[in-house]
Amino acid sequence: MKTRLIERRALLLVLLAALATPAWAAFDLPTLARLLAQRKGGEARFTEERFVTGFDSPLRASGTLSFSAPDRFTRQTLEPLVESMSVEGNTITLKRSGRSRQMSMDAVPELAALIEAVRGTLTGNAVTLDKHFKVSVEGDAARWGLTLVPRDARLAAQVRELQIAGLGSDVRSVALWLAGGDRSVMSIEPLPAAMPRPGGR
Repeated sequence: MKTRLIERRALLLVLLAALATPAWAAFDLPTLARLLAQRKGGEARFTEERFVTGFDSPLRASGTLSFSAPDRFTRQTLEPLVESMSVEGNTITLKRSGRSRQMSMDAVPELAALIEAVRGTLTGNAVTLDKHFKVSVEGDAARWGLTLVPRDARLAAQVRELQIAGLGSDVRSVALWLAGGDRSVMSIEPLPAAMPRPGGR
């Protein structure tokens, strides 16, 4: 009888501890990754401001972003110049002024890590994010923030941190702080999914 009473008290303490835990404490990287992984692809408009030492006003750019799980990501800049960067697997393709160039992500480790930060967030790849960055998460499923600090010393010498924010499964902004003090802020507006045409056309 005494043993049962002790077991009941122990169970009660466990339940009280669970109820006392704030809801936000359970929202961590794996939880956020599962939320983001629900979206298998999408397109968005972006506007970007780069704050560069020596320039009185920010440098602005705009265009579109698209991604398709598991590993395809494209940034199409329309203003001020038309250019694009596409990443599929381990291959980066750059296009500008009618010229195209391909390179392996392995050839530019620092750029590869930044690409993996964006691609890993869009696809909800927690393993990739944790491999390249020290990760901290705040907020909840409705409104969240993700801070990424490079683990690699070479990247850390160039990039101080990235801050990515979103609403639900949508990434809505990406802010990048460089080690030298320059920074960029990208605002993202998801585009609605294309409606299928009648008759499958």
